[in-house]
Amino acid sequence: MSTASATFRVTGNWYRPSRVNGFGGGPDSVPASGSSQPHDSRYRSVSSHLSYLEAFVVGAFQGVTELFPVSSLGHSILVPALIGGSWARDLDVSAPESPYLAFIVGLHVATALALLVFFWRDWVAIIGGFATSLRHRRITTPAERLAWLIIVGTIPVGICGLALEHLFRTTLGRPIPAASFLIANGVVLFVGERLRRRADAVAQAGQAADAVDARIADMPLVGGLVVGSAQVLALLPGISRSGVTMVAGLLRGLSHEDAARFSFLLATPVIFLAGILKIPDLFGPLGDGIHGQILVGSLASFGAAYLAVRFLTRYFETRTLTPFAVYCTLAGLGSLLWLTLR
Repeated sequence: MSTASATFRVTGNWYRPSRVNGFGGGPDSVPASGSSQPHDSRYRSVSSHLSYLEAFVVGAFQGVTELFPVSSLGHSILVPALIGGSWARDLDVSAPESPYLAFIVGLHVATALALLVFFWRDWVAIIGGFATSLRHRRITTPAERLAWLIIVGTIPVGICGLALEHLFRTTLGRPIPAASFLIANGVVLFVGERLRRRADAVAQAGQAADAVDARIADMPLVGGLVVGSAQVLALLPGISRSGVTMVAGLLRGLSHEDAARFSFLLATPVIFLAGILKIPDLFGPLGDGIHGQILVGSLASFGAAYLAVRFLTRYFETRTLTPFAVYCTLAGLGSLLWLTLR
């Protein structure tokens, strides 16, 4: 779409942006003749081109790729770029002010809710353990230890996310870096499988959730800090949160089953809080005109995430990260070649 022909309907008036960035013009866009709309872009409410089909597809992709060790952010960047056309134009996460960001917020909250629903028994025990730990000033039971492992593991990514998320997204949230980091993610998964240290007592497939949680809780707090800190790498588009935390868990001696479960429990508060902090975007100018698309995408994301975590908790009882490593490496290389040579 050329700059000269780009026009957008904005709060009853037509704007002709002097430059196009994702969904519309930048701060130098000017109002049409006779418009009383303020010049400052903070007062604009851009009508999005996000279609319901795009919302459903991206929502389903988000739900699956957020939990599969293949990077949801990387796929959110690469899929629109590979499809091209309106997808590449409309679904741009690198734009500082883009309605697509408000849409992604809804998907994150839906994914976190799916994790909460699936692991609701675990979270009842964890919250109860945290309460008794505070009341009795102790960390003794498995539920109490697991609660503090999650808290300690969440702090590093919380701090780094607040400080660096915007910088990383606007500077690296583009197809070429995302494809490169997806290749790196595949290498990390490969290396993790090769270097992992198996626990002395190998987990038996299909054990009860409380038994799995008890094994995870045996990990020292410093182990939780190390595994949780790995989530910081997921700020890079193409690096998977679940992938790097699983690798860190494997290197700390967890089985694949236990590492996957701890990864999902760690991810739940991070994904949920990241969405909650940006909820105002849903009801501000960025969310105007796309509430229906957000609902469709969120429902798709919730359903896909629930099915994904149900599948993965069973898959990792007997299988490894190697197939995902192969996929990430090949998908990243293929995307890089396509984007470079086309």
